[in-house]
Amino acid sequence: MMILLLLILLGAGVMVLVNGGGRRTRTARGGEFLADARADASRWYERLGGQLLNLQADGDVARQALLDATERHQAAGAQLSQARTVTQYRLARESALEGLAYVRAARLTLGLDPGPELPPLAAAEAGTVTNEHEMNGYRVGPQHTSATPYYYPGGYQNGRPMPAGWYSTPWWKTALAAGAGTIGGMLLLDSLLGMGHHGGGPGPDMFDGDFF
Repeated sequence: MMILLLLILLGAGVMVLVNGGGRRTRTARGGEFLADARADASRWYERLGGQLLNLQADGDVARQALLDATERHQAAGAQLSQARTVTQYRLARESALEGLAYVRAARLTLGLDPGPELPPLAAAEAGTVTNEHEMNGYRVGPQHTSATPYYYPGGYQNGRPMPAGWYSTPWWKTALAAGAGTIGGMLLLDSLLGMGHHGGGPGPDMFDGDFF
């Protein structure tokens, strides 16, 4: 009986050690993931800051792109300072990458090498402009031209997917100024969305990765 009791106690002790070791391993791995996410976000944030310091705007179009990049740099900095989880650090990384996308657009506008490609943005799920279109005075295309000098990296406006591409006007500024929920803001977004889907609203083709 004593031997059986000792075996039971020994087994319980082994279980405690195994469970405790598993928790420590998971905690250590969680700490590593968090540190990696912090380092990755910080790297892109610092790269964006360096690009902004070394690039001078020449003309309204490049100036607008750099203003957009600066806004994303400020957002990424604020997110980094408050981040406590892997998800929060990933959001800061996304903001920094969006800023770098604007920097690439500014460099193209200035006739400079845009530099290496960036990792895919989470906003890429909103689609990409693949053809040139014009509607209600707005033009959009897949490449930088004199008619479409303003770059938008993709994202959502008032819950609607707006694709990455080159636009004739920085409409996202106009939409924000007008208020995407106001009549003016809605008409602006409807005009742009109407280029790709003429049924009056978003259609299934808008979510295939490519847009228009």
